[in-house]
Amino acid sequence: MHLALWITASLLALVLLLAGTLTLFSAKEKLQSNGMAWVEDLPTGAVKTIGAAEVLGAVGLVLPAVLDTATVLVPVAATGAAALMVGAAVSHARRGEFSAITVNAVLFALAAFTAWGRFGPAAF
Repeated sequence: MHLALWITASLLALVLLLAGTLTLFSAKEKLQSNGMAWVEDLPTGAVKTIGAAEVLGAVGLVLPAVLDTATVLVPVAATGAAALMVGAAVSHARRGEFSAITVNAVLFALAAFTAWGRFGPAAF
């Protein structure tokens, strides 16, 4: 169980880190041209906040466990990632971007599994 949770958390952290870094450090116009049309609905500050939340979530999924310090932050970060994916799915649904919801659903499932496992049967 621990191995499955490590793999799940690591995959989720990698995706969040890549997406968050791109969102945090790229201009809105560049994000739009790269296929992230949802950024046009939000002010720049909100887009950067989402990117920062994704980066922090990625760090929170892995770093506390690696350092064996404040390991309760791992399932908390996974819960936050799940909430981000729900928000992303709602945003995509409102825009009619239903194919993007599949990615959100997969990432939500990874986050929910990690939160469940680390809060419950395979807590640190």
